[in-house]
Amino acid sequence: MTRSLLLAVLGAASLACGGPLGTPEPTGTIPFEPERPTPGGVTRTPAYTGSDTDVLAAQRTYATGLDLHRKLVLRTCGGTNGVCHNQKEYPDLHTAGTFLAAIGAPCNVQSGNPTGVYDRCERLGDRFRFMEKEFREIEIGYFDLVRGETPKLDPKGARPDAATPGLHLYLHDPVPGAEERMWVTGTFIRSFIEGGEVRTLPFTSYQTNWWVLEDRRHLFAEVNEGQRDTVEGLAASGIVQGDQNRNGVYGARTATPVPLLNPGRPEESYLVARLRGTMKGEPIPGTRMPLANQPPSVQDMLALMCFIQGLDPKAGPWSLESSIDYENCTYSKDPKALSLAGAGASWKGRVLPILQSNCGGCHGGDNPQGGLNLLGTADEVHARLLKPSAQRPTQPLIQPGKPQESYLWLKLSGDGSVLGARMPINPLNGNAALPEDQLNDIQEWILFDAPKD
Repeated sequence: MTRSLLLAVLGAASLACGGPLGTPEPTGTIPFEPERPTPGGVTRTPAYTGSDTDVLAAQRTYATGLDLHRKLVLRTCGGTNGVCHNQKEYPDLHTAGTFLAAIGAPCNVQSGNPTGVYDRCERLGDRFRFMEKEFREIEIGYFDLVRGETPKLDPKGARPDAATPGLHLYLHDPVPGAEERMWVTGTFIRSFIEGGEVRTLPFTSYQTNWWVLEDRRHLFAEVNEGQRDTVEGLAASGIVQGDQNRNGVYGARTATPVPLLNPGRPEESYLVARLRGTMKGEPIPGTRMPLANQPPSVQDMLALMCFIQGLDPKAGPWSLESSIDYENCTYSKDPKALSLAGAGASWKGRVLPILQSNCGGCHGGDNPQGGLNLLGTADEVHARLLKPSAQRPTQPLIQPGKPQESYLWLKLSGDGSVLGARMPINPLNGNAALPEDQLNDIQEWILFDAPKD
């Protein structure tokens, strides 16, 4: 083939493919509309013009919500190295996006221990009714699945009780009628919002012998061998419980549920309440947060409170890039009042808050280290501190008037006469001694005979 013929063939081929040699084919025009989140508007507020050193320091350190997340939330709650709220449990706070998603999000109601649930974190429960009976749906308070083989039961003989293996439902209202046992279909019903409308969905049913017990608010369902997987799947699917903490109060019926971060209302934000241990004077169940780190300082708390207060409930979506408004924040008037450790050298107002916020993560709950529970009532904790240490039975934790004979003081001050690490310990980076002012107040309290006022 001659050179001219070869060029002619290649040229024809290139034209057949859409253009001269080396020219790419035209790009397609497939329509595509990406769905991306709409970022909130970024706002800039006037700088604080006062002279309070805590406010000025907070403004320098935490100028925006991004600073708050990066320098406080990641340090105390949602960072790496095994800190709790890092994809492992609700709420996930390890990114700026997940922290932003905490605004308006529901409380944490996933506690495995019913006593750890706050009433105002409870939601309206799923509802229940018998398919073959005519009565209105009844809200479910809570349920228990007692595992094991259901024994033979007889209305005239052996009857179930709260410990009988099977499914137990505890309802808000009594079941109508007088029947004590029925072979019927129990139906579980949930409401949800779709397209702005509330819809009702019967999401599962279970047919067996149902017993109506006690005050007719306790239902027991027999579980036969062939039904066990069905019932265990029902329990695992997540029945919404209106009285999850089992105290007789249906939280969603008595007050508006509180979110993790409540826009414009720091005092009714669950995350703030978990740091403080109270919400508007009412104790919050569960261990004070953060569990593994030093509690937030006055400046930390000021930044958090001003950030939440500055969120306009009607202006979402919000942006963490917006500046925190310290100038108009009401907490800037008295930042010291935000101290989680209290003030002065009193027991209830200062010493107990110091111990609870710094040591309660390890020394609290159902199985506290060393048998020392610092999260009980003020009187309970005070009485325990006057008793001997578990590590040194011949020495009390607190010897009124004598710090150097008080085991707890020696552990807090780092006195070399006590074996073991100085307290409190930060499991992430070792020792985290109390600030000097807090140590001084504890010492002063002991010197004044450790009063319990």
